[in-house]
Amino acid sequence: MTAPAPRRVRVRAPELIGKGGWLNTGEQQYTLADLRGRIVVLDFWTFCCINCLHVLDELRELEAKHRDTVVVIGVHSPKFVHEAEHRAVVDAVERYGVEHPVLDDPELATWKQYAVRAWPTLVVIDPEGYVVAQHAGEGHVHAIERLVTELEAEHGAKGTLRRGDGPYVAPEPEPTALRFPGRAIVLPSGNFLVSDTTRHQLVELEADGESVVRRIGSGGRGFADGPARGASFNEPQGLALLDDSAVVVADTVNHALRRLDLGSGEVTTLAGTGRQWWQGSPTSGPAREIDLSSPWDVALFDGRVWIAMAGVHQLWAYDPAEGTVAVAAGTTNEGLVDGPADEAWFAQPSGLAVSADGARLWLADSETSALRWVDREGVVRTAVGTGLFDFGHRDGAAGQALLQHPLGVTVLPDGSVAVSDTYNHALRRYDPSTGEVTTLATDLREPSDAVLVGDEIVVVESARHRLTRLRLPEEAVRVEAVAHRTRRAATEVAPGTLRLDVIFQAPAGQKLDTRYGPSTRLLVSATPPELLLKGEGGDTDLSRTLELDPDVPEGVLHVSAMAASCDDDPANPYPACHVHQQDWGVPVRLTEGGADRLPLVLAGMDDSAG
Repeated sequence: MTAPAPRRVRVRAPELIGKGGWLNTGEQQYTLADLRGRIVVLDFWTFCCINCLHVLDELRELEAKHRDTVVVIGVHSPKFVHEAEHRAVVDAVERYGVEHPVLDDPELATWKQYAVRAWPTLVVIDPEGYVVAQHAGEGHVHAIERLVTELEAEHGAKGTLRRGDGPYVAPEPEPTALRFPGRAIVLPSGNFLVSDTTRHQLVELEADGESVVRRIGSGGRGFADGPARGASFNEPQGLALLDDSAVVVADTVNHALRRLDLGSGEVTTLAGTGRQWWQGSPTSGPAREIDLSSPWDVALFDGRVWIAMAGVHQLWAYDPAEGTVAVAAGTTNEGLVDGPADEAWFAQPSGLAVSADGARLWLADSETSALRWVDREGVVRTAVGTGLFDFGHRDGAAGQALLQHPLGVTVLPDGSVAVSDTYNHALRRYDPSTGEVTTLATDLREPSDAVLVGDEIVVVESARHRLTRLRLPEEAVRVEAVAHRTRRAATEVAPGTLRLDVIFQAPAGQKLDTRYGPSTRLLVSATPPELLLKGEGGDTDLSRTLELDPDVPEGVLHVSAMAASCDDDPANPYPACHVHQQDWGVPVRLTEGGADRLPLVLAGMDDSAG
């Protein structure tokens, strides 16, 4: 629903607490009192979440523009068990170039204090220590920048604004040849080409997997074509041979596909504009004119370059002959739904590999911890995995086996599939002929990809910054089975009627965009589906009455909301427009006396934090 005009609510910001302590502060510990006089933006994030990574990039400009008044604090709030490991958070902060303090909150203590329900969520605290805004999802930094400007003027006049250097202290760089590499392929020469993601380069290594032959890319974030040392990338990931002379690169944070000429080292752009795709943008057309969203991997399948478009939970395809791109599978809804390509749901597809006979495109669907495939008829099926909230390390029949946020897939000589089971630090194997999942190797550190070389498999050990060569074992490694569910506390709701309200207030200086019809969308589903007796599906109203089955004691409500707003300036004939979108997975427990209303804040003033 559209909220009434906002009012400034004086809610004291809860203290920042986290068992893991502070990162990027030179080991200094901070309280909110230490930050008094500064405008504080809390970014509740977790490093598995592509929307959270988008927000990290959105915040960079805000941080640079208001460096002497604004302090961004990342509050790391884990979804997966692996993300609660302090070492993993330290790695993620470096991997994604986070240049502000981060509070490691493995037990979600601060998350609960601020009543956060979704990744990512941004909370703005004024210089006097009061919460003044909360926004769930990405695309809100434009509105926050307006608010920051207002707060600077207001508190500058009151004398309560304190300018100066912030608490960020850059860590010392490590002298390794690779830094959080993402993907590797074997070149026709027998050498390896590796996406050196954190250093924004491609690195060619000799066949030993260690000796550097050359580096492609300047080493700094950028989006420039040109010769090997003059071109620039932004966290490149996926690689695929186009032919014997060229490689296509998924240039993830540039939202682009790039082409590397293996002979000259020249880099050119094949697809993407450098802008992130938003709802309502074109989904097909000339490749250089269409926005993409965090392409994570690429593979040549059925004559086209298929793209794991992690940022919008879809598969797209680039046609080299026509120079066009188009959606190939997925609806942009996040989840695990099989079926025809245009009806299937994905959740951050991150790794692609084509079967030896070319009949299947295998994919690692990371947020559902699933191994899935697409056939030539365009039908999507799942081999391993059950949904967004179940994960672990369990071998056995595919229907019972569990993975934890896999990022890579590799087809083995016998037709089975090796899965880089990233958050389990393992290499797993799925055999389509038996339907069994086994473990090939453990004690890897965040493996993100693997490539076959003869009777060996070379694993990209991303968090150990190296390629690791393993002999394919005849028998799988046995491990103790472990199963997990996402650990967020369930919201207690009453059985029967539940009122769902998504609160959206157009940010200051903007209005709802109704030029082409309704500017909002709400989609609701549940796990298990039986939880919802009424209220499933999509509509344009941001409020809905749900009917919950009293015979289903608990489950997860999946809510996806979108609202569009434009700058409200009558003098401007071409106002800038903005899309606000967020997906929630809300664990609920049916309890007599529980809440009969579930409010979710998409954007607006915060009336409830703390």
